[in-house]
Amino acid sequence: MKTFRALVWRDILIGMRASGGAALAAAFFALIIVLAPLGLGPDAGTLRAAGPGLFWIAALLATLLGLERVLQPDAEDGTLDLLRLSPLPLELVALAKIAAHWLTSGFIISLLAPLLAPLLSLDTPAIPILAASLLLGTPGLSAIGTAAAALGTSVQRGGMVLAILVLPLNIPFLIFGASAVSAAQANEDPTQALIFLTAASLIALVVGPIAAAAALRLNED
Repeated sequence: MKTFRALVWRDILIGMRASGGAALAAAFFALIIVLAPLGLGPDAGTLRAAGPGLFWIAALLATLLGLERVLQPDAEDGTLDLLRLSPLPLELVALAKIAAHWLTSGFIISLLAPLLAPLLSLDTPAIPILAASLLLGTPGLSAIGTAAAALGTSVQRGGMVLAILVLPLNIPFLIFGASAVSAAQANEDPTQALIFLTAASLIALVVGPIAAAAALRLNED
């Protein structure tokens, strides 16, 4: 586990320092939320209705920004070959990449969202649900994104390819996450949507490392 923790910490540091890392994802997420009232108008009802979907769309797009840098630099500089030779199974290598990507994107977005919620006139009871939905759902986004990044290690400048692969698989997270916040806005119980969101995230966290490891072995051959 020492190697696993070291790999996670290394990728977190790279993500924090890289120009396309944590700061860019957080800034992109915040920019979408800040600009939304300018496009939708000042009407609080309109902003309140659109808010849950806008927050989740912004989170989904923000997590896509750094996917190309999850594994591609390691493939180019030979680090990935060393990781293949290490005693750490590729599934755990992929899980470490998922953890680092989430900590530098999804986790920061989850903390930032409640601070931006008043810009879209979200009701106070819905703000904790917004934060909870992002905390529960964004790990799944990172897992799916990392699996797609593993498939794209053999493709130069494959950012568009990754987006095409990832976006359809992220639709359940968008639906359940936005539904949970909308339910809280309407003074309804968001538990069912949160359960479905958690289930989707757990499935992605189980399947994602396995798929990523299989893709890395396929690219090795």
